[in-house]
Amino acid sequence: MRLTFTPLNLARYLVWSGFALILIVAPLIFSKGAALSILSQIGTVMIFGLSYNMLLGQGGMLSFGHAVYSGLGAFFAIHAMNSSGIGASVPTTLIPLVGGFAGMAFGVLFGYVTTKKSGTTFAMITLGLVELVFASSLMFPSFFGGEGGITTNRVRGDALFGISYGPQIQVYYLIAFWLFISTIAMFAFTQTPLGRMINAVRDNPERVEFIGYNTQWVRYLTLILSAFFAGISGGLGAINFEIVSAENVSAIRSGAVLLFVFIGGISFFFGPLLGAIVGVFFSVMLSDFTPAWQLYLGLFFVLLVRYAPAGLASLILMLLRVKSFGLFHRIWKPLLAVCAVSLVGFAGFLAGIEMLYHLTLEAANGSIMTRFGQQIDVKAAAPWLVVAGLLAAGIVGYRRVQPGYYAVWSEVNAEIAAKQRGSAA
Repeated sequence: MRLTFTPLNLARYLVWSGFALILIVAPLIFSKGAALSILSQIGTVMIFGLSYNMLLGQGGMLSFGHAVYSGLGAFFAIHAMNSSGIGASVPTTLIPLVGGFAGMAFGVLFGYVTTKKSGTTFAMITLGLVELVFASSLMFPSFFGGEGGITTNRVRGDALFGISYGPQIQVYYLIAFWLFISTIAMFAFTQTPLGRMINAVRDNPERVEFIGYNTQWVRYLTLILSAFFAGISGGLGAINFEIVSAENVSAIRSGAVLLFVFIGGISFFFGPLLGAIVGVFFSVMLSDFTPAWQLYLGLFFVLLVRYAPAGLASLILMLLRVKSFGLFHRIWKPLLAVCAVSLVGFAGFLAGIEMLYHLTLEAANGSIMTRFGQQIDVKAAAPWLVVAGLLAAGIVGYRRVQPGYYAVWSEVNAEIAAKQRGSAA
């Protein structure tokens, strides 16, 4: 059933209203200081990921240097916050625009060079560019602040309607506001002639040139717009953290956004939103509990590429597709069984990794490891036997239930394909 009423698309209004409602309600549910900080970081990474996906997902432009635009936008934003001149007249609410216009300006400058080539050559040029900017950030401490970076105070000027941006909740709602506006703007871009044309350049640049379009200018204009939204993300990050350093323009940050967008799904507009949540979960939340968080992130990425190469968004849409045809009741039990035995195996695997990390990296602190309030002696035999038992149970259980789930999943998708052929005929 289509939720449309000419000339209104009711489904689209419901989706955007639901998105706004989630942004409004989220801090009311997760109201602690640390939770608000994490929500704020997720919001900035979401904008950053969506801006990057304008290049990769919509334009097929693999960039290793997208952090240049968000990082330089953040530096200009923080200098505007610290300025006693014209920057002092810019209210904190509009500081993200300073970052956005700075990112756009550098997009005009750098993009003209990088977009002259495409494919692997474009990717290598962007990698060299990010290394160039990162090296410059250490060579010009007067602007970049050297290794210590630039700090600021987001509580500046007179409070407007009681909003000083001192409390974290006010910063969150500022980020949520810009996230909502930026998401709408970037989605609107996909519906424009330029947005459609960059899709065509991604799929068949030779045909685009044949009908008279300059593919380099299409890529160039798209990169400029992408850099603008990346700069907004950088400006919001400067407000949230009150510090900007050389790490903001590093290849590590560029690689991180690439990883997060791939995890979410580059083929789907909302994929980077999911990727931002997962990325912040691993890099911020999980890193507080274990030093092995990078290992877990890498393994998660490998498994995702192996079993769902189109990202988390594809998994969600496949399940929704099954449900829309009224066949979800056929797969939920086998799917639950596969998830249950997989969790048993993962529990054993994660426990083994944590014990091994403690045994090798923290041996000087003794053999007792504390996790979730439980003390475990990593040199005792019993914990390792439990780990081996969980791993064995997970592997054996998976090998028993996976063929049944695969058979049901194949049958369901065959039925859906037959129904679609029938409706098309």
